[in-house]
Amino acid sequence: MGQVVSTQEFRRVGEDEPHRSRRREILKKYPEIRNLFGPDIRVFYAVLVLVVMQIAIATQAANMPTWAFLLLAYVVGGTVNHSLSLANHELSHNLAFHTPIFNELLSIVSNLAHGLPSGITFKRYHLEHHYYQGTDGVDTDIPSELEGRIFNTTFRKLIWVLLQPLFYALRPVFTKPLTPIALEVVNFAVVLLFDYAMWVNFTGWSVAYLVVSTLLGMGVHPVAGHFIAEHYQFIQGQETYSYYGPLNYLCFNVGYHNEHHDFPKISGFRLPLVSKIAPEFYDSRWKNWDGEGLVIHDSWTRVIYDYITMPNMGPFSRIKRTCETKKAA
Repeated sequence: MGQVVSTQEFRRVGEDEPHRSRRREILKKYPEIRNLFGPDIRVFYAVLVLVVMQIAIATQAANMPTWAFLLLAYVVGGTVNHSLSLANHELSHNLAFHTPIFNELLSIVSNLAHGLPSGITFKRYHLEHHYYQGTDGVDTDIPSELEGRIFNTTFRKLIWVLLQPLFYALRPVFTKPLTPIALEVVNFAVVLLFDYAMWVNFTGWSVAYLVVSTLLGMGVHPVAGHFIAEHYQFIQGQETYSYYGPLNYLCFNVGYHNEHHDFPKISGFRLPLVSKIAPEFYDSRWKNWDGEGLVIHDSWTRVIYDYITMPNMGPFSRIKRTCETKKAA
């Protein structure tokens, strides 16, 4: 089963998350960063291209041998669908259009390629992750206590990474259930009707290709490394990490994660400009809570490997704070 993880509790802190204070300091010194705020129509065009590409491949799935189906679903489909999940991340912040409903409708269109409905529900939970980062009982990005107790060996951590899509989907249902809203029902209905249409016209293999691509792309997949890279404490006291490598080109620059949490109103296409304008806030001169310079990740694939193999890393390797701490900030 492998070595038992040494980290058996979350790190609980009395400070607010670091992004609010850094945002104030940056805007005080570089007010021109406000010019980067607002939607970017390139998100809309990217979603359309990726959705059309993925559905076009899915229509041919019935003609593929099994090995080609799985290889294509992992290499191409997994990457495209993960990119679309990060497009939904952009849309949850209204970064394609000024009008929120247009962003929400586009997230439903994006979900057509996933084969699974999630866009509207994701938005509701993700905004709380920003407003209440690390807050106990509110931020559902943090693993549950049960996950920490069960997936506490090298082998079990591998299983946890493989099953990440399942945990991301089910964790909020058990830790912070929300009453469904009308648009979520629409999201479910549209995607399931589209799946049915694909099934009728292009066989069940077309739907299987979409769903398998989604599941593979969110598990042990290079682009899925950002799930762990963003907030797991590889360095004690540092809550958020950036990655500046080439996979950002496929992922709406989600690797610029400190920049994103500092400025969630800036689209991924413009995020690199933040650290270009204010570099001193994103290098070793900005200190984390333990007085060390900010650390970055240089490989999402390495992050997955290190998370699974390092004895001090596990689901408990996250920072938690109370609602009272957040309110006092």
